Amino acid sequence: MSSAAKSSTDSPNLVLTYDTTLRDGTQGEGVSFSVASKLRLVEKLDAFGMDYIEGGWPGSNPRDQEFFDKARGLKLTHAKLAAFGSTRRANTAVADDAQVKMLLDSGTPVVTIFGKSWLLHVTEVLRTTPEENLAMIGDTVRHLVQNGREVIYDAEHFFDGYKNNPDYALKTLDAAHTAGAGCLTLCDTNGGTLVAEIHNITAEVVRRFPSTRVGLHCHNDAGLGVAVTLAGVEAGGTLVQGTMNGFGERNGNANLTTILPNLALKMQREMFCNNHLAELRDLSHFVDELANFRPDPKAPYVGATAFAHKGGVHADAANKVARSYEHIDPALVGNTTRVLVSDMSGRASVMMKARELGLELDAKSPKLKDFLAEVKAREFRGYQFEAADASFLLLLKRTLENWHEPFDVLGYRLVVEREGSGAELAEATVKVKVGDKVHHEVAEDAGPVGALDRALRKALEPSFPSLRDVHLADFNVRIVDTGQGAQAVIRVLVESTDGHESWGTVGASDNIMAASYEALCDSYAYKLLRDSGKKK
Repeated sequence: MSSAAKSSTDSPNLVLTYDTTLRDGTQGEGVSFSVASKLRLVEKLDAFGMDYIEGGWPGSNPRDQEFFDKARGLKLTHAKLAAFGSTRRANTAVADDAQVKMLLDSGTPVVTIFGKSWLLHVTEVLRTTPEENLAMIGDTVRHLVQNGREVIYDAEHFFDGYKNNPDYALKTLDAAHTAGAGCLTLCDTNGGTLVAEIHNITAEVVRRFPSTRVGLHCHNDAGLGVAVTLAGVEAGGTLVQGTMNGFGERNGNANLTTILPNLALKMQREMFCNNHLAELRDLSHFVDELANFRPDPKAPYVGATAFAHKGGVHADAANKVARSYEHIDPALVGNTTRVLVSDMSGRASVMMKARELGLELDAKSPKLKDFLAEVKAREFRGYQFEAADASFLLLLKRTLENWHEPFDVLGYRLVVEREGSGAELAEATVKVKVGDKVHHEVAEDAGPVGALDRALRKALEPSFPSLRDVHLADFNVRIVDTGQGAQAVIRVLVESTDGHESWGTVGASDNIMAASYEALCDSYAYKLLRDSGKKK
């Protein structure tokens, strides 16, 4: 069912989903979508099974206006597109209000409007009377309904307003309900209401309006955006608003990538998107990609570390019985189990990690103990393999299979010069042996790492043309022990890609260039190892 209005045939477990990433989410710091990106995201959210997608505020800016013009051509299979706006202005006839006219002109089947619930905002922000505010709500909802629109009413600052004056806050809902709003959405706009308060107040609203759908729109300022939304559903709410990845103003909105699996898998609520939960992680990353954000590795359900095991005891138990350390099957949300190998790892961790990378190890091999000791020794020296699977795999094959990369760097030299203008130029010289042939190359770049990378490429690419496809996607440097001053160990993590796959490699030394050199060499070695495996 896609209409917000409750029906007598509704299942008591049915919850409708409402995404406001394209409107409220874009109020978050650093979040911006082009019109083309907004249109792509609408199609993606529709395919995922979202019931409502809020596209923006028509007329508030040229981008949103262009979006609604182009959105008319979208062929949505399930979701309804909503335009967002406010009630009419005080002391203005609703038919004469330009903003309300733009909402109708947007052509969306759904219009979501917000009105004031808190007398503080009525008298101090709008600077009008309580009676006029009620008229503004009723007039606007009624006008939109009479013009054929499904109306969702967002009661802004409802919980603060209710705590200040419950009788008046409920009167604002009465005004919207009587005028024909299909859903009354209770907004925790400041994001500071606690879980019990949300539950109790929502329960009272549900009791007061038994035949009307009650929604929740919560923010995360107290770190409770997801928790209070779920509490509202427990109290009888049947529509949830939120944003993908928690984008939004200040600390963000309630995070749908956490809310949806909790509703479906923990609370057994029926949602149209339940059949698409296995696509949730991909959708989350798609939104981050459009916003040019790095995915949060610690995000519940969809983060890279959401089902990662580091301690040997944990990894061993999860290997035997997954649910002993995993609260759901990761595949249900499109994620996977990961094993992080570190100085806390045991034999089971190494075997699980190797299996994850496509290798089956002999648990009885004496070399396995040697390998584990080597990993722990390296971690003590500053290495970390959690984000460097490629370096881990290379170390595994070198130790257990006596594998060697098909090239040997005999030596390198770096010179950094500062010109009179203050600009720096780095020159790198490398000697690389491939088979019986020695390649001696030199290259320049603005920085020493770039110069070393260029020189290594010049030496290796004639023998290994596939390395031309490899480029550095990221380069991170961390001082492991700051107390050692200039002698501190430096860890360098390099992320590389060939356009099809990305991989991480690591180097550690008290010399930043030595650490960088090691990570670069591992990056190229991994690419060649992968290519050789494909030829078999």
